[in-house]
Amino acid sequence: MTPRVRFAPSPTGYFHVGSARTSLFNWLYARQHGGTFVLRIEDTDAERGREEWLEGIITAMAWLGLEADEGPFRQSSFEPRHRELADKLYESGYLYACDCTRDAIDERTKDRKTPGYDGYCRDRGVARSATTGLRFRTPDAGETVVHDIIRGDVSFPHEAMEDFMAVKSSGAPLFPLANMIDDREMEISHVIRGEDLLPTAPKQILMWQALNEIDRDLPLPSYAHLPMLVNEQRKKLSKRKDPVAVESYRDKGYLPQAFVNYLALLGWAPKGDEEMLTLDQLVEQFELSDVNHAPAFFDIAKMTHINGEYIRAMDVDEFIAASQPWMEPLADAWAPADHEIPWTPEQFDEDKWRAIAPMVQERITMLSEIPAMVDFLFLENPRFDEAAVTKVLVNDADAERILEQAIAAFTDAEFQAEALHGLLTSLSESMDLKLRKTQAPIRVALTGSSVGPPLFESMVILGRDEVLRRLNAALVVARG
Repeated sequence: MTPRVRFAPSPTGYFHVGSARTSLFNWLYARQHGGTFVLRIEDTDAERGREEWLEGIITAMAWLGLEADEGPFRQSSFEPRHRELADKLYESGYLYACDCTRDAIDERTKDRKTPGYDGYCRDRGVARSATTGLRFRTPDAGETVVHDIIRGDVSFPHEAMEDFMAVKSSGAPLFPLANMIDDREMEISHVIRGEDLLPTAPKQILMWQALNEIDRDLPLPSYAHLPMLVNEQRKKLSKRKDPVAVESYRDKGYLPQAFVNYLALLGWAPKGDEEMLTLDQLVEQFELSDVNHAPAFFDIAKMTHINGEYIRAMDVDEFIAASQPWMEPLADAWAPADHEIPWTPEQFDEDKWRAIAPMVQERITMLSEIPAMVDFLFLENPRFDEAAVTKVLVNDADAERILEQAIAAFTDAEFQAEALHGLLTSLSESMDLKLRKTQAPIRVALTGSSVGPPLFESMVILGRDEVLRRLNAALVVARG
């Protein structure tokens, strides 16, 4: 039997990097074994779920290249079947009605060493009503063993398990039951999910076995609980404190292939020393049994480094195409959120962009860094970094004479990068200054910043007349 795996996110927030990693590992397993990857949206939490977050999950997965073979299915559409099987479990005695309030339970169990529900309603014969929930009757003795591909056998003694709530007073099954029923109905063979859901596994196994007795006899799925993702403090990634939204990394200009490559390294390592792998290579090498159960550090610095390596590995045409949303987005195309292009469509010059693109490609780690590096080419006047202007043009006593001599030298110079470099080198030597010192006021005058693409190539792209105009304007500032 070929495997059937599922990714079952809840649309209650932005697409979490941990969810993306879970989606990827399911997708890789399905692709490696010729199986089926199912997308099932667990949308029964009407108070917290939103349609825009559902759309965000789907578009983010498409951006990553993790499109499903089946789905997306909505869990809410399966609710009649959930209720039907919950009724069967109740009628067969596996579930019983409970009318205890949380306060009553806390009061009764405040002196107990073992926390949790005390079984108060188990044998009271409470009638099922609109004010009672349904609890599962956990066996008194023995244990349930979760056979986990990543963690090995994990035992849960029944004496330490409470009679857990399975159905709300409204009649709607809670997550452990609804999730398990959906896995049965879809004949999921492998449940690959985060380790935070490991405690629900024995509950689901017990209810699965109960349904085997009263409904269809189906084989249990294999379980694999993926390691937790942690931050620099080795604490679980927090939605409130850590940057965990996949959409935000897309908007910053991370490449999907780099992002997927890094996600694959969170808890798993390829064979050999090479960490930069294509999707095909990941499919070939990935083994679920090789996933480490120790927490995985979500290292943004390492992911950014990998992204930069992927950017530099692109050919120039690929790089230009990938950068398009940050340079001149089309009206009907995707554009990064909260991104404002500082030039108008009329100011944008594609020839200038193509000329400088290879040099920019070597210097960035995210596509969102491009506009600030090249805006001086398209704007009538560069956007000046005030700190750089103050330090290099206003407070540097050498700025005025550097600019004066540069203007004189560039007026009749051969306007090629190598010739300009040689000319400024000679100028630096004649003024007894280092080349870096001489370049500083010229770079600020032309680009508005003390950092950026190669200076002499930028000068050639700007052209002699524009270079001289900007140098003269900066000279006025330097003279005060």
